[in-house]
Amino acid sequence: MNEDMMTEAERASIEASGAETAAGERGKGVFHIHTLGCQMNVHDSERIAGVLKADGYVPATQEQIDSHDFDVIVLNTCAVRENAAERMYGTIGLFNRIKMQRPNLQIAVGGCMAQLDRERIAKKKPWVAAVFGTKNIEDLPKLLDQNRVTDKPQVRVTDQLQEFPSQLPAARASRVSSWVAISVGCNNTCTFCIVPTTRGKEKDRRPGDVLAEIRKCVADGAKEVTLLGQNVNSYGYGIGDRYAFSKLLRACGEIEGLERVRFTSPHPAAFTDDVIAAMAETPNIMHQLHFPLQSGSDRILRAMRRSYRSAKFLDILGRIREAMPDAQISTDIIVGFPGETEEDFQATLDVVRKARFSTAFMFIYSPRPGTPAASMEQIPRDVVQERFDRLVALQEEITQENMESFVGRDVEVMITGKLGKKDSDTHRVSGREKTGVLVHIGVPEGQPVPEVGDFVTVTVTHAGRHNLLADPDLAAGQTYSVRH
Repeated sequence: MNEDMMTEAERASIEASGAETAAGERGKGVFHIHTLGCQMNVHDSERIAGVLKADGYVPATQEQIDSHDFDVIVLNTCAVRENAAERMYGTIGLFNRIKMQRPNLQIAVGGCMAQLDRERIAKKKPWVAAVFGTKNIEDLPKLLDQNRVTDKPQVRVTDQLQEFPSQLPAARASRVSSWVAISVGCNNTCTFCIVPTTRGKEKDRRPGDVLAEIRKCVADGAKEVTLLGQNVNSYGYGIGDRYAFSKLLRACGEIEGLERVRFTSPHPAAFTDDVIAAMAETPNIMHQLHFPLQSGSDRILRAMRRSYRSAKFLDILGRIREAMPDAQISTDIIVGFPGETEEDFQATLDVVRKARFSTAFMFIYSPRPGTPAASMEQIPRDVVQERFDRLVALQEEITQENMESFVGRDVEVMITGKLGKKDSDTHRVSGREKTGVLVHIGVPEGQPVPEVGDFVTVTVTHAGRHNLLADPDLAAGQTYSVRH
């Protein structure tokens, strides 16, 4: 799962809900959470906030965040990106500068890098109050309490999952869009990936528990949910039910008031025809997919231990598009995996040309300590950079053509927020159309300004590099209508 799949507004920290906090109210302490990484980390941060609020802490308002007026700051870390450790320690150092001005500030570090680097964090950064892992979020309040007594770093990282984070209280980032985890962990052994080490083996939630959480989200005002899993479409395989995920998608279609369902990230090898049919036949399942390729070279896919080859990937992609011609499909691609030759890279370019992804998240390979690929012979950085630049140029061209295909079409957009401080004057709002493309809308003069959670059917008038603009001219017959 990729953090770049979300806009800054969509990644807004859960402390935004602190705006509802009464002025001057501090409870057991004011907290702020800084989240790095993917959607699963954002979901975990909602659980961290829920646990803290349940223990009497109060989320910081934006004004308090800007002035560093908080008593607890939590860093939820990621281990996937390049220089993840440096990013974590650098951020902890920045937090320590705040602590120098606020000596009673408690710094807590959780997430995937905390799971990996637990003892080193406490030893190298003794001003850190608490270190906790991905599997014991619920321990954070106790660790903070113990630190206040001992004034020493408290470290508790559990390697075995005792309960799903979804069983913990949550402070949702958005009232209209909710993350719902259906599984945690991963059973694959990709040689470049650290996730199985940080998240453990895959464990699935019971379908009834998942559907109950979704119904609760809808009852609380959510109109859209995103189902989360490291390999979301292998849901149910552990209990021998290979149709469990498609059954879950169809069950989502029966939940009254649930307008949109998305999921991320599926694994190509487990993307079966029953899942394609469920997506195509269930009205509220959006035709949006993040479908990680990683490489177009079969030789490199074998070295990566990816359980598909390029022909199978393209065959599945073809079946998806046959069932859903409007599907918007994004991907992940790693450039410069150990041993990649120019011939291997050309194979990746060939697959990208054939697949015509709506967008791609492209990465220069960087070794993750503890993974098999880290000990393989690495490719010179200048060679990898030159290949990376060629791939980016190709994908940018394809993405631009895809964006331009929307111009003149009517799309339905769910409003997720405003664009900026001047939007109250311009009446500009933003949201995503059904297949996930970001759309910025200029509200015509005299027309109602939609609120977050409303749906706007509007004519697309311009294509940006990675988003669409809709400034409809009603006199020319273009469309603008709002549905609450």
